Amino acid sequence: MTDYILSDATRKKYEGVSTATLCTALFKRGLRNQFIQDVRPLSQKTKNMVGQAFTLRYIPAREDLNQLSVFQNPDHPQRAAVEQCPPGSVLVMDSRKDARAASAGSILVSRLMVRGVVGVVTDGGFRDSPEIGELDIAAYHSRPSAPTNLTLHQALDINKPIGCGDVAVWPGDVVVGDREGVIIVPSGIADEIADEAVEMTAFEDFVIEEVLKGRSIIGLYPPTKDQTKVDFAAWRETTGR
Repeated sequence: MTDYILSDATRKKYEGVSTATLCTALFKRGLRNQFIQDVRPLSQKTKNMVGQAFTLRYIPAREDLNQLSVFQNPDHPQRAAVEQCPPGSVLVMDSRKDARAASAGSILVSRLMVRGVVGVVTDGGFRDSPEIGELDIAAYHSRPSAPTNLTLHQALDINKPIGCGDVAVWPGDVVVGDREGVIIVPSGIADEIADEAVEMTAFEDFVIEEVLKGRSIIGLYPPTKDQTKVDFAAWRETTGR
């Protein structure tokens, strides 16, 4: 658990940077395994998914403990997670990279949406995925999966450290999703990573403009020539970046 609270200012910064840029910023700090593997957006959204992680862990289902009757219990961990996940956060589910049965479906994801949750992530699959893709909530999974979660998954722990797509996720970590995928930013460095990523993005946008004009990347990216730094400073003055 963490006492970190994602501010509106930091959230805004993460909404304008890519997971690729964040991967590089984290790599500079020795963090090489923060991008969730084999997880993709169900549909393209207009802005990044940004929120703190609220977690749910599944273990392999044991048939005598995982019948449809378990849903009659209002404290069932999957149902409880949907009702407890805070507004503005992202529900991250550890499904052991097993998409043979769903992690959730459109009814639960719709409930999360109306409660103000900004996104859902699983390293398994969602059922009703076409409907989920049309909802006003970001959703990332491995592939569509129609079978109910009870077929293979038994919900167990809520808001404990989990693994999702080979990435360790602690409750409260910052989860950022774009059109490529999802990255986990440790809460302890979330603010400084956001600041650095904004600066990196400004330079990358400058570089792209220069490359599209025909400029060579030698001395430009990375900026090993003094003229590059002069040109970038002038570009920032002109663009207000």
